[in-house]
Amino acid sequence: MTAVVGGVYAEECLEPFWNDVYGSGGRAAAALSGWCDDLKLVTYRSSALADGLENLSAIYGFPIEGPEVRDAVSFRYIHSLDEPRIAPRPDSISVHPPIEVSGDVVLRFGMLEGDARVTARRAVYDPQSAFDPRPFHENGSTADELALILNAFEARRLTNETEPERMVEALIEKQDASIVVLKLGGHGAIVATRTSRTRVPAYRSNTVWKLGTGDVFSAAFTKFWACDGVEPTEAADLASRSVSVYASTRSLPIPAKKELAALDLSPVTPSSGRVYIAAPFFTLADLWLVEEIRQRLLDMGVGIFSPLHDVGLGTAQEVALRDLEGLDQADVVLAVLSGSDPGTIFEVGYAVAKGKPVICLAQNMRDEDAKMPEGSGCLMVSDLVTAIYHSIWAMA
Repeated sequence: MTAVVGGVYAEECLEPFWNDVYGSGGRAAAALSGWCDDLKLVTYRSSALADGLENLSAIYGFPIEGPEVRDAVSFRYIHSLDEPRIAPRPDSISVHPPIEVSGDVVLRFGMLEGDARVTARRAVYDPQSAFDPRPFHENGSTADELALILNAFEARRLTNETEPERMVEALIEKQDASIVVLKLGGHGAIVATRTSRTRVPAYRSNTVWKLGTGDVFSAAFTKFWACDGVEPTEAADLASRSVSVYASTRSLPIPAKKELAALDLSPVTPSSGRVYIAAPFFTLADLWLVEEIRQRLLDMGVGIFSPLHDVGLGTAQEVALRDLEGLDQADVVLAVLSGSDPGTIFEVGYAVAKGKPVICLAQNMRDEDAKMPEGSGCLMVSDLVTAIYHSIWAMA
């Protein structure tokens, strides 16, 4: 028997539009549906989300168990790279007694409404907490073999270490883990056992839907390592490939091993450089979008030149020359073409003439207006997160 234990929450995203009931538990179970024997989802079953829970069970064909609770938790996003607005606030969510889960294979996620006490032959644990990740064994959970999947922030909180290699060493020693998969964003992941250290890459996707990619990674690793017995590095690579497919399609369950292995995917190559943000900033909506692009790129350690921030307002003579200097020094241009602002169009043409990659966020352009950027080799995309990621990848 294979069990997924994790939260099922309402999710809303404005762009691209999304309004559904998944959460980490629901999404991971959907990703595993049809692949693992006797799959079940165990969660705190909110009566307010009864229809969503019923839909999950009907569509993906697994039973849903767990105590029934009254309140529902929702996550709201403006875009899929956004920090969620969680309702109720995490510090006001009612906390319930732990759920007891046992099985041959158990994938356990951290939850907002409580915890899961696990007994398993093979367990995969994803703390899923930006606030307070807890050790697997702290609540009495046990496993013959334990794989930890976590990001650098969670690993830092659990180990008080700052270097990735020291983090995985501490997790194996202090958390009694057989395997640690430390996810490092565009730098891929470190796969550590008691005797080895290897790396697997992240893979590019045509479009980028970030919401739930971590859930899919953990689910895929569970299938390939815990259910199928694939060695850890290969299982992590297949999980990374599964994420690339999901980010492009939002479709679940994950593909078969043979299909994933055959995909011609481009690994993400970490690089440094500077992105020039070409965009109008005349309205509040314009200003918000420029701020959002800039902050998300900075959060990912990318160098930025933003005319709004680095030049500001001024006369044509003052602004134009400094903007062009910024373009000359940039490696990639991310251009917001919605509204067809003449200044932004000029910056795009200048960058193309200089041979620089240009990523265009174009959401409401007429086909006629898009002809020159598209025909001159600019990459035209329709959502913000895809534009941000392709701008970073274009620096490689």
